[in-house]
Amino acid sequence: MRAVIDTNVLLVANGQHDEVSDECVAECIRRLQAMQHSGITVIDDGYRILGEYQHKTRVNPPKGVGDVFLKWLLRQLGTARVELVPLSESEPDRFAEFPDPLLEPVFDASDRKFAAVAHAHPLKPEIWQAADCKWLDWWPILRARGIEIRFLCPNDACGFYRKKFPDKPEPTLPD
Repeated sequence: MRAVIDTNVLLVANGQHDEVSDECVAECIRRLQAMQHSGITVIDDGYRILGEYQHKTRVNPPKGVGDVFLKWLLRQLGTARVELVPLSESEPDRFAEFPDPLLEPVFDASDRKFAAVAHAHPLKPEIWQAADCKWLDWWPILRARGIEIRFLCPNDACGFYRKKFPDKPEPTLPD
């Protein structure tokens, strides 16, 4: 198992997202623990992803599963359990490796690094997404570029989408 992990997976596993279901929390916990057991986490070589994790979680002392995952990840730097992908940042949150220039302007600036890392990696690892519903609009274009989004909490993401975008049609999920 190899993945780029959106920060919200760590936050949900920590219980830092009050509106998600218990099932969503349990799934994020299960996935992070599985990654620690036998997976490979993919991040950028400039540690932008790692920096975002550190900014939004607590390592000392760790309080939740997301915090514990981050502490584990920091200890794994330099081992085969963490793969670093080089990114070329032309200006803040703009990457040469971003998969689709037409999607980039509507893509959340803080999320671009996840798509850029997945696209730049030779194996195109999937991106784990917990409850950020905006990815429901982006996954078809990313899939066309060879990047799969794994919605760990599809019911939660779709529910948030309906609340946030009531005038849009029902979102679809990858099969």
